[in-house]
Amino acid sequence: MTTRRVAMIGSRSQHFVERYTPTIENEFERMIKYKGKEYLVQILDTAGQDEYSVVDRRYINEMDGYVLIYSVTLRSSFELVRVIHDKILNALGVERVPIAVVGNKSDLHMQRQVSKEEGVALAKELDAAFIETSAKYDENVTKAFESLLAEIEKQTAPDPKQRQSSCIIA
Repeated sequence: MTTRRVAMIGSRSQHFVERYTPTIENEFERMIKYKGKEYLVQILDTAGQDEYSVVDRRYINEMDGYVLIYSVTLRSSFELVRVIHDKILNALGVERVPIAVVGNKSDLHMQRQVSKEEGVALAKELDAAFIETSAKYDENVTKAFESLLAEIEKQTAPDPKQRQSSCIIA
């Protein structure tokens, strides 16, 4: 079994991780089967903290990938995704890291402030995977982590042919 450490950063509802097994404060684990392989995904939940604390090197250096979350009902959380992305790259001194951009609260259609198309465009700009979720209804939550695993495995793949453009689940 392969272990991957990921950080959830940005805006989220309190329900996003409720189905995960808590370990220590702000950390969760989830078993995910991806492409026939078992992964233990250790999730550091920094979502909801301010953007300056989440780029602390204690968190950043230990991660294999990042889930950047915004609420589709809050434009300011969407705008923060690019800021957080840039802070991660600057902290690590790299040009690219495995990222999944996740638009949460997709079930709140009447309160939507950010379109799916805007989320897709941002993910493409950041060379990241994209998916919208409804944590309340457990819709696409596992797929969000699967899309991040795809990004992680692409980056760690020894064969350059396996490193293709990011996936977008619309």
